[in-house]
Amino acid sequence: MSEHSNNSNQESVISVRAMDIITALLFIAVGFVVMTGSIKLGASWGSDGPEAGYFPFYISLIIILSSVVTLYQAAVVDRKKKKESFVDRESLNQVMAVLLPAIVFVLGVQLIGIYVSSVIYIAIFMVWLGKYPVWKAIAVAVGVSATLYLMFEYWFQVPLPHGSWINPLEFLGVQ
Repeated sequence: MSEHSNNSNQESVISVRAMDIITALLFIAVGFVVMTGSIKLGASWGSDGPEAGYFPFYISLIIILSSVVTLYQAAVVDRKKKKESFVDRESLNQVMAVLLPAIVFVLGVQLIGIYVSSVIYIAIFMVWLGKYPVWKAIAVAVGVSATLYLMFEYWFQVPLPHGSWINPLEFLGVQ
């Protein structure tokens, strides 16, 4: 039995064929974006050798051609993949339980800085997914963020993002 075959107990969210088509279309779009940028840079052979966009142009051409072949195979040749499940609902929910908070964390880094966002992110994950007591989660989250702050800001002297909207560390007198 194939690992992609449908299980009657699990509801499929999307088929392998649909994901192949979506992925091929995305790579075609990326290939055209890179190709357009390469042409603007110069994608020909100059008097002193290849111009800046020469190699990216041909790499994007290979990506586009490969994606067109993949799109053709998925849309026309492999119609049986329409029945094969790419992901079931339970697996997708598990992935989204980690992916969506990670996206919020990345936005938080931009808005309130990496250290405060890390405290919130680590604490929430320890309590929510790890089932740790709140006091342990807060202690570990603050400890990890304080260690990162000392390591990067003082020892390595590499400032990490403090937040564009508000810098909560300023309230503590930390620049």
